[in-house]
Amino acid sequence: MKKIAVSLVLAASLGLAACSGAEEATTEAADATAEATTETADAAVEGADAAATDAAAATAETADKAGEMADAAGEAADKAGEAAAKAGEAADAAKEAAK
Repeated sequence: MKKIAVSLVLAASLGLAACSGAEEATTEAADATAEATTETADAAVEGADAAATDAAAATAETADKAGEMADAAGEAADKAGEAAAKAGEAADAAKEAAK
C-alpha cells in the first residue's frame, strides 16, 4: 500500500510539473507572439509613414513644377500680349501712313 501511495504521489508530482511546464511554455509562446505582433505593427506603421512622407514630397515637387510651368506660361502670355500690342501699333501706323 505504501508503494502505491508513493507511486501516486510521484505521479501527481510529475503531472503537476508537466502542467506547470506546459503553462510556462504557453505563456512564453503567447508573449513571443504578442511581441512579434507588436513589432510587425510597428514596422507597418513605419512603412506607412515612409510611404506617406515620400508621397507628400512627390506631391510637393509636382506642385512646385506645376507652379513653375504656370509662371512660364504666364510669362509667355505676357510676351504674346506685348507682341500683339506692337503688331496693333504697327497696323495703326500703317493705316496712318496709308491715309
